[in-house]
Amino acid sequence: YGFINTCLKSLVVEKYGEETWEKLRLQAGVQDSFLTFEVYKDEITMQLVDKACKILGVPADMVLREFGEYFFEFCKRSGYDHMLRTLGGNLYEFIENLDALHSYLSLSYQAILFLFVFPQEMNAPSFRVEKNEDGSMHLHYYSDRRGLCHIVPGIIGAAALDFFNIEISMEIVNQTEEEERTGKKEHIVFLVTQNPVFSYKERNKFSSSSQYLADSEKQIENQLNKEDFEKAKNTIRDRGSSVCPVKKSHWKTIRGIITLGKGKLLRGFDPVYPKNLWIDTKTFCNGLPFHMVFDKEVGQACVKQAGVSIQKIVPGLQTMGICLDHYFSIVHPEVPFTISSIQKFINSQFVFQTRREMMPESWKQRPMLELRGQMIWMESLQCMLYLCSPLLRTLHELEERQMHIADIAPHDVTRDLILLNQQRLAEMELSNQLERKKEELRILSKHLEEEKKKTEALLYAMLPQHVANQLKEGKRVEAGEFKECTILFSDVVTFTNICAQCEPIQIVLMLNSMYLRFDRLTTVHDVYKVETIGDAYMVVGGVPVPVPTHAERVANFALGMIIAAKGVQNPVSGNPIQIRVGIHTGPVLAGVVGEKMPRYCLFGDTVNIASRMESHGVPSKIHLSSSAYQYLKYKNFEMTERGEIEVKGKGKMHTYFLIRNKTATENEIMGRP
Repeated sequence: YGFINTCLKSLVVEKYGEETWEKLRLQAGVQDSFLTFEVYKDEITMQLVDKACKILGVPADMVLREFGEYFFEFCKRSGYDHMLRTLGGNLYEFIENLDALHSYLSLSYQAILFLFVFPQEMNAPSFRVEKNEDGSMHLHYYSDRRGLCHIVPGIIGAAALDFFNIEISMEIVNQTEEEERTGKKEHIVFLVTQNPVFSYKERNKFSSSSQYLADSEKQIENQLNKEDFEKAKNTIRDRGSSVCPVKKSHWKTIRGIITLGKGKLLRGFDPVYPKNLWIDTKTFCNGLPFHMVFDKEVGQACVKQAGVSIQKIVPGLQTMGICLDHYFSIVHPEVPFTISSIQKFINSQFVFQTRREMMPESWKQRPMLELRGQMIWMESLQCMLYLCSPLLRTLHELEERQMHIADIAPHDVTRDLILLNQQRLAEMELSNQLERKKEELRILSKHLEEEKKKTEALLYAMLPQHVANQLKEGKRVEAGEFKECTILFSDVVTFTNICAQCEPIQIVLMLNSMYLRFDRLTTVHDVYKVETIGDAYMVVGGVPVPVPTHAERVANFALGMIIAAKGVQNPVSGNPIQIRVGIHTGPVLAGVVGEKMPRYCLFGDTVNIASRMESHGVPSKIHLSSSAYQYLKYKNFEMTERGEIEVKGKGKMHTYFLIRNKTATENEIMGRP
């Protein structure tokens, strides 16, 4: 289910960041998000784990263990905290009831299995635990999926520390493959050793345990009223002689009484059994209509007794002594139908399914009935008792089997589960629909964000970013004065003649090739492209963001333009095109002009002089005004004097040519690596 993959994504994002997850999922070739109740292929999870190992540079067992620890916390945050805490009072009971939890969630969530979340038809793993004399445990883990066993220590270790305040170590002591009805099943045996985690005060207290116990005895004896104490002690002595005739020490007697005289038991509970069973056979079979008793005659499970409802559904059970496996198969856990195999999983919930070929003719077209319940070994009779109920999730499943609520015993909570689950499934379907809509909205939002970025990139290419943002917010953009900036103009030599001899498309292709090169250089040298008109290209340094290095930036950009133009072919001659470049430095006024297709324009005599520097320039040369020369003469640029020239509308002007940057290489000028 998507729950597993969502958890894995959450772990990577939380511990290693969004970028690592994006890299991981792209390498694994999977989508960005997963629906909680959607079934996904195992290969997706395994691919994610494999790529995580490579990207993070850690072994698979460490990744799986960390995933197991995180998965436990993820399940708690997802609302399973209370359900997990109530599984058992200690770690042994917790593990012992994991299969029961799987079974319940399979019923309640339509085969959504917990801890290792797999669809019912995909066979959930099973757990079996054995206590050892030294206090350690052997945990048996059975799974159809190989290579995932290292998740188990992560989950169990996190649960032990969180719920029972103990640290455990788990090591694999045996690993085999067992032939089951569905094929080979991985069987891993873990040795689980546990050590209490005490606080500093508790360690000091328990370090002198003998003194602690002695002090506790005196404290309790002093607090108990003498009369109540003697009375309670006699009661315990009387019960002990009839139920458990074992001599007890004085301290054990006190421990078994009460706390502060209020009746809170401190010792274990000893049940009392009647000498005779006060229920007759008929009442038992009617009161528990879905039960079976079988033994192991001749190595097979032979029926000795069955409840009335199961007899009604499977008439063959009325013939006592028949082989149970002729009429039923074991769906869960995956074990052979023998007493010895069943005893290994005695603490698991067993699911039986009727065999179609042995059912009455009326059942041939119906779905087979499944039973779910508990196995109890009766040592004195050498028989197995199977206490069960029909495994039904909804009223629809009940109707499919042509059964009724009345077929289930009044005391059986299956009645309530069917009705409650009907409502829950409707809520879950609504939740699934909401989750799908949420995912669709997320994808649409992502696409919208991508389109927004494209739109903003286009807008920022037309207007300075701060100006564009002001216009988007509906604000008026005031014109601004810049006391110093450097403006560049360029054009193509003999552009008019080229246009006269070429097709329009050839001109478009030539200009586009040239402008793409120039546009890239504006990014390299951080200058602002003002506009292009025909073959004319205009940039400015120091506007709209004032910078002290505006002249150097434009000068380096101009050098790059001369080099870039050599890569653009003249469609008439086939030779590289030639450009003229003119540069001038001075003050300007800048502002937005127009409402439809607004443009950020520069105004002032500086613009005119820069244009004159270009029009009075020389092919493949960078023409500088005297003011531009003054800004560059101490900045490691090589320049030569042109002298005085007559400039239209300006009279005589002293100008210069920019030759090269003395310290920058051609690759640096062009922004190449």
